[in-house]
Amino acid sequence: MSKAKLIIKEKVEFQDGDIAEMKVWEVPKTEDKLHGYKYSFAYIRHGKRVIGYDNAEGKGDHRHYGSGEEEIYEFKGIDKLFDDFYNDIRRVRDES
Repeated sequence: MSKAKLIIKEKVEFQDGDIAEMKVWEVPKTEDKLHGYKYSFAYIRHGKRVIGYDNAEGKGDHRHYGSGEEEIYEFKGIDKLFDDFYNDIRRVRDES
């Protein structure tokens, strides 16, 4: 497999206008993508990303939360990624 293959593309629009977008590609395993996935998850409120999970080139698995905070994310599979992302969304939505 030499190029990325899109395997998941979902977009959820909440009644209040918030948006959650999830994309996952199968990619060749590399040093910064040992699991063989490239992903980009974003929760958007008022046109701004509030939560993000991704593994951009050279940055490894990480999570964006709040006002630009970034932390390492321990990738444990696609299902767990979805669970963690939706748990963060629930937390943000409960706070508002």
